[in-house]
Amino acid sequence: MWSLETLGRVRLSKHFFMREFLYSEIGNFHQMQNIPDDPDLAIARGQAFCETLLDPLQETFGRIAVRSGFRSAALNRFGNENGLNCARNDYPLECHIWDLPDTPVAGASIVIPWFADQYALGRDWRDLAWWLYDHLPFAELWFFPKLCAFNIAWRPDPDRRIDSYITPRGTLIRAGTAPPEARDVRQARYADFPAFRGIAYPA
Repeated sequence: MWSLETLGRVRLSKHFFMREFLYSEIGNFHQMQNIPDDPDLAIARGQAFCETLLDPLQETFGRIAVRSGFRSAALNRFGNENGLNCARNDYPLECHIWDLPDTPVAGASIVIPWFADQYALGRDWRDLAWWLYDHLPFAELWFFPKLCAFNIAWRPDPDRRIDSYITPRGTLIRAGTAPPEARDVRQARYADFPAFRGIAYPA
């Protein structure tokens, strides 16, 4: 039997604990719990997500802010049915429900403060998008206008898709397609970014 306190103390990776992903404004305001139906499955996928994607980001850019992390299936369904910016539970790109048995995914909406400061001064969100594409094996990215926040998702077989609600809106790159910009052109966009710092974990 999991207690919520025990669940929150689970360390998913070098930099992240489960507790950081359980906070929900929707849950708090509407007095709904945000607890996994299958804690062990949520933890396993959360560990893969954090080790593969979030830890390298924090190592490279400094503190990463989690805006929306795990959502229980019930909470996500409530958010969708009430127009609270939650996708349908069966939407193929929904990444916040980490413990659906047949949907191996984990993701979160995050902000990189280092880049948010530059974005506020007019920097193109695609500079960050192409950096992410060239450095991390994400499944999907979705960019949002506020703070240049973005959803980033882990899957066992990453599709490498990028979409945005920031102008130019739409799909920047579809799964299985080549980037429209050559690698040296992409690299020029982010030449001033910090040097990439990954983490090597024991097998």
